[in-house]
Amino acid sequence: MQLGKDMNKRDFIPKEKMAEILDDLVEMGVKAVTFSGGGDPLYYPYLLDAVKKLAQTPIKFASLTNGSRLQGEVAEIFAHRGTWLRISIDGWDDESYARYRNVKVGEFTKVMNNIESFKNLGGKCYLSISLIVDKENAGHVYEFIRRLKNMGVNSVKVSPCIVSNDGAVNNAYHQPIFDQVKESTRKAVADFSDGHFEIFDSYHALDDKFKKDYDWCPYLQILPVIGADLNIYPCQDKAYNLEDGLIGTIKNQRFKDFWFSDKNKFLKINPSVNCNHHCIANEKNKMVLEYLYADSEHLSFV
Repeated sequence: MQLGKDMNKRDFIPKEKMAEILDDLVEMGVKAVTFSGGGDPLYYPYLLDAVKKLAQTPIKFASLTNGSRLQGEVAEIFAHRGTWLRISIDGWDDESYARYRNVKVGEFTKVMNNIESFKNLGGKCYLSISLIVDKENAGHVYEFIRRLKNMGVNSVKVSPCIVSNDGAVNNAYHQPIFDQVKESTRKAVADFSDGHFEIFDSYHALDDKFKKDYDWCPYLQILPVIGADLNIYPCQDKAYNLEDGLIGTIKNQRFKDFWFSDKNKFLKINPSVNCNHHCIANEKNKMVLEYLYADSEHLSFV
């Protein structure tokens, strides 16, 4: 389950509605909640209230963030009660980070300091960094991974920036830097990976096309998004897409009532029509569908 925050600062889930949603999630037996959004979830004015409430329940919680607000009591709660935090980074110093993010010079240092302070809080929260690689930062991959290891982060995931919904265009963009990035990542894995620090190499060529050959998305019932506009979407890629991504709304009803009524709404999204773009759930969907469509007589052997 993902709870989102819209890029529009005026759009956020009201405090009372958030409390109602969390009550429903507990009653429904939801296992985990991720806070995410077009903007940083740590700017959500009631996030601290929400995670304090979740900390008193069996539900695990996590968040995506840019790290700029990872301070104070909310950092304490996440450090000691959260399951994981993932910080997305592209710049490697103050000047490059300011160019990437269109922020003032000095924000990168602030984020780095927040990361270091967070790890010094102790706790079991797994802190991962998503390093998004493009032509500008390709030459800094190895040294930046070294720096992150020395700061005590738990893992780094190296991924390509996505520049187009055409895989061939993405591959052409990355071709001039592909070997350099792969070698830097390979060397970092050899030099830095150990039982306390992991490096995930997700920097790879993409399928030429993102066309889907299945017409149902099972993952939308595994990891749906509750938007800041109180609409329900199938995934983060479709969030706030009212034309192709809207499943329904909880503006005037409880989430649990919405979820358990009219199962046909979960079939509204046809991936072969609506999702011919990069999709992080694609491989997971294919595995789930392969299992569900297996001969029932053979399922015991799968």
